[in-house]
Amino acid sequence: MRQNNKGFSRTGLQKIRNVLARHVDSGKIPGLVALVSRNGETHVEALGTMRHDGGTPMRRDTIFRMASTSKPVTMAAMMILLDECKLRLDNPVDEWLPELANRQVLKRPDGPLDETVPARRPITVRDLLTSTFGLGMDFELMSSPIRAAIFEKTDLSVASGPAPDPDEWMRRLGELPLSYQPGERWQYDLSNEVLCVLVARVTGQPLETFLRERILDPLGMKDTGFHVPSSKIDRLPPLYGPDPQTGEFLIWDEAAGGRASQPPAFQGCALVSTVDDYHAFFQMLLNNGMHGSERILSQPAVELMTTNCLTSKQQAARDTMYRNIAHLTSGQGLQGGWGFGMAVRTYRGDYAPIGQFGWDGGTGTTVYADRVNQLTGILLTQVGFSTLDSMHLINDFWSTVYQAIED
Repeated sequence: MRQNNKGFSRTGLQKIRNVLARHVDSGKIPGLVALVSRNGETHVEALGTMRHDGGTPMRRDTIFRMASTSKPVTMAAMMILLDECKLRLDNPVDEWLPELANRQVLKRPDGPLDETVPARRPITVRDLLTSTFGLGMDFELMSSPIRAAIFEKTDLSVASGPAPDPDEWMRRLGELPLSYQPGERWQYDLSNEVLCVLVARVTGQPLETFLRERILDPLGMKDTGFHVPSSKIDRLPPLYGPDPQTGEFLIWDEAAGGRASQPPAFQGCALVSTVDDYHAFFQMLLNNGMHGSERILSQPAVELMTTNCLTSKQQAARDTMYRNIAHLTSGQGLQGGWGFGMAVRTYRGDYAPIGQFGWDGGTGTTVYADRVNQLTGILLTQVGFSTLDSMHLINDFWSTVYQAIED
């Protein structure tokens, strides 16, 4: 492989491989595919096997369930609508999402669902883009009535059974009060699913159709979508959720016949993809919206996506929430800021520089890039976050990636 003074050191790349192999050899991570790229130099490692008991080896083109690392890609569809002035940041969403009009807000975030006050203002596009519309996963409200109600009505995880269609999902969501006033507090996840519905309603197309026409096909992301067709199903490993007590490999989702093998009724933040497809997308972001000679997003749209958009008050609450559960997340989520659909580092808390952007997925995926080093790193596994094993792997991956930089 070509070595130069703008890529990676040979010893650094070997250290990445050795550390990744150590996790696979431990028996806790059956297999993985990793990609690191910098200034035109790309290096890929495919280690281990598709199943925990051996068999087919991992390959560069293995397809993985991206989980929350889908958010940056689906968010790009929203940025196109902003670029084309089909949506405006501070307009209410009532026209497109009438289910979210005239909201009621809990008097106390942890209080009874029937003790509410009217929302002070409508929910805006910006509230959804910044995950501050008033509902979402909040690690300080995990035992609250609103958290139980959100889970019951809107959960789309592999454990919850078939998802409803978007209109039914929005109807259920519209029955819930907000935890906080619109724009008051950052909360995770739910806003991104709402945005997926918004894109479909504004464009008059299924989300996947719009994504394919405007993002996936132009970038050559041929293996990215909301399900794996039968012709490619042999490239999809099962998804494991190890038992937290015993470490036994429990199957959350099988490949053939599993949820990822069929088109879903709800197209949300649950893409399947490969390291090369995601490399193309994040390289486009590093290129300020360009892919070769074709513009996918405007440069201001990319800058907005990848810049911290939280107010100091919103960011302080997010920092506190993640700091209180750092022991459960191996430090993930402690980047400080949040852009549109991804984290943005606002302080130097580990080996990565300020400004690094990207996110992690609960199925054992991580994707980040940074402009300081013109670097992209992608690590995909089939082991979910039911234990800390894949989180420890991800942590060690990033530690070794930044050590491998050579200038």
